Amino acid sequence: MADKISTLISQELNLPLNQVANTVSLLRDDNSIPFISRYRKEATGGLDEIAIQSIEQTLKYYEELQKRKSTIIKTIEEQGKLTDELTTRIMNCYDANTLEDIYLPYKPKRRTRAQVAREHGLEPLAKIIMAQRENHVEGRAEQFINDDVPDVEAAISGAQDIIAEWVSENESVRNSVRRSFRQEAMLISHFVKGKEIEGRNYENYYDFKQPLRRVSSHQLLAIRRGESEGFLKVSIEINDERAIDNVCRIVVKGNNEASRLVEEAAEDCYKRLIRSSIETEFAAQSKGKADDEAIDMFAQNARQLLFAPPLGHKRILAIDPGFRTGCKVVCLDEQGNLLHNDVIYPTAPTYDTEGATRKMHHLTEVYKIQAIALGNGTASRETERFLKRIRFRTPLDVYVVSENGASIYSASKIARDEFPDKDVTVRGAVSIGRRLLDPLAELVKIDPKSIGVGQYQHDVDQGKLKDALTFTVESCVNNVGVNINTASKELLTYVSGLGPALAQNIVKYRAENGDFTSREAIMKVPKLGIKTFTQAAGFLRVPESSNPLDNSAVHPERYALVEQMAKDCGCTVGELIKNKEKQQTIDIKRYVSGDVGMPTLIDIMKELEKPGRDPRSSVQVVEFDENVHEIKDLRPDMELNGIVTNITQFGAFVDIGIHEDGLVHVSQMSNKRVESPAKFLKINQHVRVRVINVDLERKRISLSMKGVEQPH
Repeated sequence: MADKISTLISQELNLPLNQVANTVSLLRDDNSIPFISRYRKEATGGLDEIAIQSIEQTLKYYEELQKRKSTIIKTIEEQGKLTDELTTRIMNCYDANTLEDIYLPYKPKRRTRAQVAREHGLEPLAKIIMAQRENHVEGRAEQFINDDVPDVEAAISGAQDIIAEWVSENESVRNSVRRSFRQEAMLISHFVKGKEIEGRNYENYYDFKQPLRRVSSHQLLAIRRGESEGFLKVSIEINDERAIDNVCRIVVKGNNEASRLVEEAAEDCYKRLIRSSIETEFAAQSKGKADDEAIDMFAQNARQLLFAPPLGHKRILAIDPGFRTGCKVVCLDEQGNLLHNDVIYPTAPTYDTEGATRKMHHLTEVYKIQAIALGNGTASRETERFLKRIRFRTPLDVYVVSENGASIYSASKIARDEFPDKDVTVRGAVSIGRRLLDPLAELVKIDPKSIGVGQYQHDVDQGKLKDALTFTVESCVNNVGVNINTASKELLTYVSGLGPALAQNIVKYRAENGDFTSREAIMKVPKLGIKTFTQAAGFLRVPESSNPLDNSAVHPERYALVEQMAKDCGCTVGELIKNKEKQQTIDIKRYVSGDVGMPTLIDIMKELEKPGRDPRSSVQVVEFDENVHEIKDLRPDMELNGIVTNITQFGAFVDIGIHEDGLVHVSQMSNKRVESPAKFLKINQHVRVRVINVDLERKRISLSMKGVEQPH
């Protein structure tokens, strides 16, 4: 039977209850999302990773809420104020704001004005006024004059402080103010006087006013960054008079002297206590929503970058281009191992093109180079022109590779451990080459925040960002699969069920005992138990195994089923994989059993057809315009080839072969309305663009795709 939390998740995410309940059970049993998504489709009803991640996040929210309820109940109980009715209200509350409203009257407070008034014995007077039946309040107030309360005015003022606190703790009042903010809140920003020039990056927000609910994620994050940097003054405004009237309608119950005092206390409460509290709440909510949208965009971009096509196992010459210090050259074997490093000086100020050409001929022939990877940083275009003039004995494609994060890797402990006797420039060049060989395997060595996609990654909730990017990397790694005999510790870390400690144990075991010869042998790794093996095995490939299924995504728990299929076909598993005709004779419905349904059987048949297939596409070369070398070469209406390097909510940045990327605003992507740039374009996509405008002073390039024929 599904529990209350599963029911709530089902309603919130609009997913069938049985699928949610089964998924919650699997998550609580410490199964990873990639494992559940791939190997427990019968239980989840085929939910994908995104749906399962949403269930996991919502489950965490409700489990944290349950912990908060326990803390609240314990605190109220210690005060001796807990009743059965209050306990029931708390336990049946599943909204964080409502829960905190219930708790507010019992929440331990600092020494407020109301608390001081209580200490002076004024709470009974506050109750008299709040009842709003007293027409001679001053006469009643005289009874409360003492050493701490010098006169009637002080007594009434103190009582009003207590009433103001009661009003601020009233759930109906707080919800009324929330309603006002929800319906009419305006986000307003102005420049800070004296900083107009210094803060020019934020000039779009120097006089900004827009309904909060309509402010886009990138606008809000930009405004909040401008505020934190001291260039903008920001507020959320509503009609305060109308909000105060709404509050008074809730708490003012009469038309006498006491009622007038309650009205004054309610207005004071709104201005001094409630308004700032609810404004902070809405500021946090809007920031949280903007964070979620920005993080989602960042994660989508990271997924596309990590899923970039690999060149495959080829010998690569990689170049980290430069001017004065020369171009750092490395030669890598098919596995990305460093064979040789050197430096050439084909660009300014040396212009040793003759010596550089001789060296390139020598290196490409000695190390049997099959492709060239060129970093896209400083001197990239100049170096590319030099390379294309060389007539190699065997034609070599030149692939321009993003350098984003390469410097982070080259200075990291991972790089130092891998190349202790090489400097950062050599390590950077190696990283560039390996990114062409296998982008995923190389980029997992870099903090995902540093791979150069997304926007405002340093402004959003860092915990949420880390979780989202970790999930994205895990998803990509497990979708592709990992060769356990060649994978780095960093790559293995992201395999379902492993983590850093077990990844290190695998690498150490491999170094001491040689390559793994079967999936079963993985169980010999210290501290890798049956539960971990179950989670990880389907995503680990062992090409050297005598069992061909060990190099596929078929899980070991289904080997017996595939063996039965092969037996029924009168052949071995290996023969079944090679024989497409025999595969087509299998009626998979015959193999449906208790925990094996059609989803699993369909996946198995796909694997038999193409065992261990790589879901990534093939890499392509982009040809930049030979006449465009720097921003001053651009002219309006020029049409150019480009590569999408980053996608935001307002548009996409495109590398057109010069140092500065151009922006295709969302309004310039198509003649039809584009709601989301991320659904229209992808990172690394080859596009054709037209130059609209060039701002040389600010180094900004506006591009369009409207009416421009796109490459197929």
